[in-house]
Amino acid sequence: MRLKIIIGSFVVIALLAFSTLLISPKSIRITDATTAKGVDEKLKPVAITNMFPAGTSTAYCWFEWANAMPNTSLVASWKYVTDDIHILDYTFDIPRKSGSGSVSLSMPAGKELPPGLYRVDLKRDKRNLRSLTFRVLEKS
Repeated sequence: MRLKIIIGSFVVIALLAFSTLLISPKSIRITDATTAKGVDEKLKPVAITNMFPAGTSTAYCWFEWANAMPNTSLVASWKYVTDDIHILDYTFDIPRKSGSGSVSLSMPAGKELPPGLYRVDLKRDKRNLRSLTFRVLEKS
């Protein structure tokens, strides 16, 4: 009887430990990030910069990630720092364990991003993974 209790206790402990591994989310890491004027067909940044000229209508945030569960949701939170204005939160899913991708802040056709300082925060469950700032310059 004592052996059954010991084996039963061991089985319960093993099941609890295994179930914790199954339900605990992996911690995604942003391994690199930058702002750029565009991205190419391989999702790599083009014209990396944090200073955009006047007249810019789109700014890209390119990033690489690792250790993600497929379909992990992230949020790109865009802010116009100059006037402390929250612009938008954009939620998107990470498709695989590691890779690269981008999100962008775009104005409607014929409009430009106002000059000033901007910030994009990449977040997972309200936890900030990476922040980048960039500036749109004034017209000369």
